[in-house]
Amino acid sequence: MKLASLKEGGRDGTLVVADRDLSRAVRVTDIARTLQAALEDWNNTAPRLNRVYELLHDAAKAQTINGEEVFALDPAALAAPLPRAYEFVDGSAYLPHVARVRRARGAEVPESFYVDPLMYQATSAGFLGPRDPVLVTSEDYGIDLEAEVVVITDDVPMAVTPAQAAAHIQLVGLVNDVSLRNLIPAELAKGFGFLQSKPRSALSPVFVTPDELGEAWKNCKLHLPMRTWINGKWFGEANCGVDMQFSFADLVAHAAKTRPLSAGTIVGSGTIANEDTAKGASCLAEQRTVETLRDGKPSTPFLKFGDSLKIEVTDGAGGSIFGAIEQTIEQAKTPG
Repeated sequence: MKLASLKEGGRDGTLVVADRDLSRAVRVTDIARTLQAALEDWNNTAPRLNRVYELLHDAAKAQTINGEEVFALDPAALAAPLPRAYEFVDGSAYLPHVARVRRARGAEVPESFYVDPLMYQATSAGFLGPRDPVLVTSEDYGIDLEAEVVVITDDVPMAVTPAQAAAHIQLVGLVNDVSLRNLIPAELAKGFGFLQSKPRSALSPVFVTPDELGEAWKNCKLHLPMRTWINGKWFGEANCGVDMQFSFADLVAHAAKTRPLSAGTIVGSGTIANEDTAKGASCLAEQRTVETLRDGKPSTPFLKFGDSLKIEVTDGAGGSIFGAIEQTIEQAKTPG
């Protein structure tokens, strides 16, 4: 099934069930007012939500379901499926990206990176909706997109194995994990991780249950291309299932090694990247690194005010699975 949240009902939005082609939806407040509430009682809410999903397709011309109006789904009316989450931990599971970045600065990939995932605690107090602009105060910060896959868990016990963690992955979606590249070096040099260099990220219009992905969901990896465009021009289509060193089960288990994870925890894959650079990139830093290794310097600029981006994953028939993240880069107003 496919779940989304409308920009209504407060900071956490109003939960809706969307149909498979993302054309129609229905509110399900009698089951759960928000997606967070649904995840906290997933064993009870999931079957009921799935029944609504089935009714949307069985009664394709129905005007109401369970007394709620069936309406045309407008991506601009959507908040992030989880407008805020208790936790967002982001990995870096694609070692071709890590290796190229390190090679560009003359460093090797430590052997530990192949057995122990990279992960950091990301911003989760608020996520942008799929059509919300990316607001940044200065272009000098080096504005970048990062196209990633995310999974959303129910309550995960501490110290689960990867095999156990797999059963706690309930939803899959996309994220534009916005990065301010020119702020990163100084922050990392402090030895305490990201803060100012990581503003709010944007989530895809809908999250989907793994069964919705069919054969494209294997071994807790999404085996489809991540398609990206900048200003309407093709930028990349790296395959999410290729060159992913750690599965989502591995990443969830890593995050839960010393603490339980609350229902609604978002776990990110890191920027999608393949060994084959002909597939393009999923972030500008990756493209600039390829150019540096090839030409001695980067030629692709970071994003500027007025630029647009699009991130999407489609099925074999070309249908949008999660809906597209489509954003513009805008200058934020400062207080005063």
